[in-house]
Amino acid sequence: MDIPLENLSTEALEGVIDDFILREGTDYGNTEATLEKKRADVLRQLKKGLAKIVFDAETESITLVAMPGA
Repeated sequence: MDIPLENLSTEALEGVIDDFILREGTDYGNTEATLEKKRADVLRQLKKGLAKIVFDAETESITLVAMPGA
């Protein structure tokens, strides 16, 4: 189930973004970025429709996924 960005509080959205950023194996390339930069990059992608927030009822988990063609 897709979760519209606007349906989350600021705190919840930050938590989802931080969870995604801090996952082991997330690759940001050769140059390490600050947590604030990573947060801003993910939020920009969400706002532009390049990524979306998805809730999986079976596992009761939430994640971010890239949109096809993005």
